[in-house]
Amino acid sequence: MKIALLNDTHFGARNDSPAFLDYFMRFYNEIFFPYLEEHNIKTFVHLGDVVDRRKFINFKTAHTFRQKFMKRLWEEQIDTHIILGNHDTYYKNTNEVNAITELCTTYDGKHEPWIYDKAQTVNLGGLDILFIPWICDENYDHSIKEIETTQAQIAFGHLEIKGFEMHNGTYNNQGLDKSMFKRFEKVISGHFHKKSDDGQIYYCGSQYEITWSDYKCPKGFHIFDTDTRELIRVPNPIRIHKKLIYNDKENDYTKKDLTPFENTFVKVFVTNKTNEEMFNNLIDRLHNTINTHEVNIIEDLNTDITASVKENILEQGEDTLTFLGNYVEQIDTDLDKNKLKKVVKELFTEAIEK
Repeated sequence: MKIALLNDTHFGARNDSPAFLDYFMRFYNEIFFPYLEEHNIKTFVHLGDVVDRRKFINFKTAHTFRQKFMKRLWEEQIDTHIILGNHDTYYKNTNEVNAITELCTTYDGKHEPWIYDKAQTVNLGGLDILFIPWICDENYDHSIKEIETTQAQIAFGHLEIKGFEMHNGTYNNQGLDKSMFKRFEKVISGHFHKKSDDGQIYYCGSQYEITWSDYKCPKGFHIFDTDTRELIRVPNPIRIHKKLIYNDKENDYTKKDLTPFENTFVKVFVTNKTNEEMFNNLIDRLHNTINTHEVNIIEDLNTDITASVKENILEQGEDTLTFLGNYVEQIDTDLDKNKLKKVVKELFTEAIEK
């Protein structure tokens, strides 16, 4: 049996802007569902973070998720399993109240897909697989017990494990130690948006770009074969973030081909601008001769590092330190983010002690 895997879909991200909604629906309509149909794949597992906002979902997000995603899974009779991620749950200490339970009743109201709020061994295609949702205070002891005692050799989850890359060049240094999973042949997880693995633990990475931190980060989804236990990656070539380095001392932009920037968010980084007319003509063409979602011009390369931060980050309902860490994580910069977060944490601690 072949199982289609998605993770960190973050329905509702970027405030469901028309540009972003069109982008991720292109992925589903042009890549994901056609692949499932072509290869007759009838089993689907979501590895968590189905939705973006922990505290609420607007009607537009709910409609898109139910009518354009879940309804298609149900109509095509795809056996659906959803493992809860941290963004899917309202509280931080329990998974009991979650968006998926509230949203995942079929359009005809007759049944629900399987929703996993605590660790459970599930048999798919004759293979036992341990499903591990987001580990919180309430399910911690049960999760650890299942990890230590299950007979399954494969685990699917939404896990925070130390030592893996979260975004380009940024590594996670908190959460579970990977030695806890040494008894498994493969552990396949959502949570981090950068694809990485150590040969045993596999972070799938998000299947499409969500913020500027995903720029040039390879995207795609995965197929797991229960017979061969092989994890197959299906790439997503559709990109939505593009950068243009402007230097008219070295390049003539008069007739530059702008088609690669069609339907994208564009940042123009100005390193040398000696021909004002050429520059203005280029920007005018980006705005008017092709369809771009947004064009940002950065002439002082030291002033734009926060432009990649999601507009709704204040609405995520996290505690202050988590919020600050997430803010730093989304900054588009080559600086060492772990050092930045350490400095932010020290400043925060100093502030609350005064």
